[in-house]
Amino acid sequence: MTPSERQPETRVTAEAGTRPGRLLDLRDVAVTYRSTAGDVPAVRGISLDLAEGEALGVAGESGSGKSTLAMAVLRLLPRTARVGGEILLDGEDVLTMTWGRLRAVRWASASVVFQGAQHALNPVRRVGAQIAEPLLVHGLATPAEARSRVAELLEQVGLPGWRARSYPHELSGGQRQRVMIAMALACSPRLIIADEPTTALDVMIQAQVLTLIRSLIADRGIGLIMISHDLSVLAATCDRLAVMYAGRVVETGPSREVFAGARHPYGRALAEAFPTVGDFASRLAPRGLGGDPPDPMRLPGGCSFHPRCPVALPSCSWREVGLWPAGRTPGDAPPPDTVPSPHTAACVHVLPDPEAVPDPVTRPGTGAGPEADPEAGGADAAPAARPAKESA
Repeated sequence: MTPSERQPETRVTAEAGTRPGRLLDLRDVAVTYRSTAGDVPAVRGISLDLAEGEALGVAGESGSGKSTLAMAVLRLLPRTARVGGEILLDGEDVLTMTWGRLRAVRWASASVVFQGAQHALNPVRRVGAQIAEPLLVHGLATPAEARSRVAELLEQVGLPGWRARSYPHELSGGQRQRVMIAMALACSPRLIIADEPTTALDVMIQAQVLTLIRSLIADRGIGLIMISHDLSVLAATCDRLAVMYAGRVVETGPSREVFAGARHPYGRALAEAFPTVGDFASRLAPRGLGGDPPDPMRLPGGCSFHPRCPVALPSCSWREVGLWPAGRTPGDAPPPDTVPSPHTAACVHVLPDPEAVPDPVTRPGTGAGPEADPEAGGADAAPAARPAKESA
């Protein structure tokens, strides 16, 4: 086996990294788009979990796969998408649900605050009718009860009840975003996915929307997945962060810990891209990241970030490291049946000796390292998972 074919070295697995009381459990989720030019791998084997009342922020540049991952949770991707792995919502796999069961889950168990409220709302229907629609579709209210519920929801998100008679174009950007939040809350779901809810809003309106989201999560105990390219916004809103690059999670951990002390060079670049309030020097010399994200159809060998990485090593061009406990050595890593360090990073610089090429890592459940012979059924053999599902 050539170095470029080696499997990622990893200590943190879906089995070892998940926690009890999970509302959502993503296990080795992969999304591939079919195109005339070939298959486009947008999400490549992501495992994350979310507990009740917890907020998880997913950060990354445009094209990192974060919105694709979020939309895959409720199978809202186009028909050209193939989704593999497992997406467990309250223990039930979304990918194996019938169409009728999926309709029952959407909005009632999990809902979405879509990116760009102006485009997500129907321009020729009053916003009150759009908020009431999921209540009526799921049979949770009569038309009269729905009108009363709509007024309550608008009041909860800081809008007067009479705004239910308005059309989307009659509202400001912040008001439209509040309408989207009210719609997501209509059926009292346990999970809300917010896809860049503050995009195109000014700073003051952003602060109001984020405060609203935090208060609703705290009051209702709702699980939240929030998508954004702004690491500072996610750090202020969410309990945990997952940083994505080229379709994979490259760092995850407590939000403030990741934001203040990211261990992966890409996570540090995202955090340093924003000036620090009160630090005049950071305003004069903001630190960004050169280059562009890789083409998902032509990913570089080894670590996908190495062509842009300021601290890349020669081995990064062929060596890919999975998520390791940040700040721990491989010998100190917890065994597979224990909860690992909450802060992990997929980078050689979290290893004790970045220059050394470690022995193959045995992955739990296989008994074989990444150098195993595929024909012998070892770790590199094709997985026996069920076929990927096409998005409904």
